[in-house]
Amino acid sequence: MQTIDHEGEWAPSLLPEDMTVVGTEPLTGGMANAAWRVTLADGRTVVVKGGRNNPDGFFDLEVESLQAVREIGGLPTPELFHIGPKSLVMAALKSEIPDSPQFWEAAARAVAGLHDHTGPRYGWHRDGMLGRLVQENAWDDDGFRFFAERRVLRYLREPKVEEAFDAADRIALERLCARLPELVPEAPAALTHGDLWRSNIIASLDDSPVFIDPSVSYTWPEVDISMLFCTGGVPDTFFDAYYELRPPVGDWRERMDLLNLRELLCIVAHFGDSWDAVSRIRAIVKRFS
Repeated sequence: MQTIDHEGEWAPSLLPEDMTVVGTEPLTGGMANAAWRVTLADGRTVVVKGGRNNPDGFFDLEVESLQAVREIGGLPTPELFHIGPKSLVMAALKSEIPDSPQFWEAAARAVAGLHDHTGPRYGWHRDGMLGRLVQENAWDDDGFRFFAERRVLRYLREPKVEEAFDAADRIALERLCARLPELVPEAPAALTHGDLWRSNIIASLDDSPVFIDPSVSYTWPEVDISMLFCTGGVPDTFFDAYYELRPPVGDWRERMDLLNLRELLCIVAHFGDSWDAVSRIRAIVKRFS
């Protein structure tokens, strides 16, 4: 998998001085940061995320998101041991999830519980980060306008997106955004994880789901669901259990690609035309125009 250049070489400075390392193992799957499973001299095993290129405050934003989904939304997250300027240290849990119906049903209940927490406006009190780019979270009373301006059209200003799409593509995206009230049912501003794909769901030591790497905001809950659905690897068991608790309006599957435009544009903004993202975006625009 292609990753962002985060200069992810292990350095002792990624840990606080009171943690002595006896072994490190690089972990795979991260797209914005390197990560290691680290054995400490006191017998603990932790996960360290970090990199020399992280901007100031990067992990403060992640910790705020972790606290929000846990304390407001009840979503299980790993225990945190250290927050540094260039790293985050958390409890090491299982690297493989138990791909069982029970696990995915529990994950669905947890996500549904998160989405039950609603607010009066869409957004968050400050911008966050999605990968290495700003997630724009300015408050808005209108969910359609928020999704259009803060989750889709904001990426048209990114250099790699400007390079990938011509003027006709940009106009087509703008027209599609203007039609959102016809294409997506109105939904409340719900607390969302914001970067919810299979790799950001792990397992605790007792095989229950735990969630990592959120980029929190109040927005349509199906933005989370669309990412899980469109990025793959999540069984129907999850979606059946989720929508049993939160019955959908109409055929939810029909709008998943549309709501996943945010993720596809974010991919282009980071990596250019990787994973066939540009042609997928064009196909979605054509389908819903």
